[in-house]
Amino acid sequence: MKGVTVITHPLVQHNLTRLRDRRTRSQEFRRVLSEVAALMLYEATRSFALQPTAVQTPLSAARGFKLRREVVLVPVLRAGLGMLDSILQLIPSARVGFIGLKREETTLRAQSYHKSLPKDLRNFEVILIDPMLATGGSAVAAMDLLAELGGQRVRLVNLVAAPEGIRHVREHYPRLPIFTAAIDRKLNERGYIVPGLGDAGDRLFGV
Repeated sequence: MKGVTVITHPLVQHNLTRLRDRRTRSQEFRRVLSEVAALMLYEATRSFALQPTAVQTPLSAARGFKLRREVVLVPVLRAGLGMLDSILQLIPSARVGFIGLKREETTLRAQSYHKSLPKDLRNFEVILIDPMLATGGSAVAAMDLLAELGGQRVRLVNLVAAPEGIRHVREHYPRLPIFTAAIDRKLNERGYIVPGLGDAGDRLFGV
């Protein structure tokens, strides 16, 4: 699908299979999800803009590069928290915002219950983090909040996506880059991804 990058790195696919396995307990699920997030980040940040800089090594001056813009990481609560720490280890200078969304079980619509973000996102690189892209309602609701604050350079990182969710996001944000480890077959009648990996939040926290 246009604008969607499926990350096929062997370690990503190996660990994704472990996450899908219903026998994987919460403790291991947390650890493996964190590892996958770090691996996926390399691909998701490949096109970050750089600017030249200079440093002094122990021997001489050296030319190098630094990120042109600051980074804001935005996990969607609660499952997005499972991907946050490992990404922060790779970009320790990043700011962190939070978006809380809850899916209404009958309509499957996303309802916002929390928002903590910088007031102006125009000059930031934003990474929106949510393990599952199912109906796409949460992703669109989160993007609406980011757009209101001027977010222009946003990347959406998901572990597993459904075709229906991708189409829904594309209808609202056709240029949003999406990075995922898998595009699964479909959604079931309850809006869960099939085969998916179950409820990522429940499996992450054990409740």
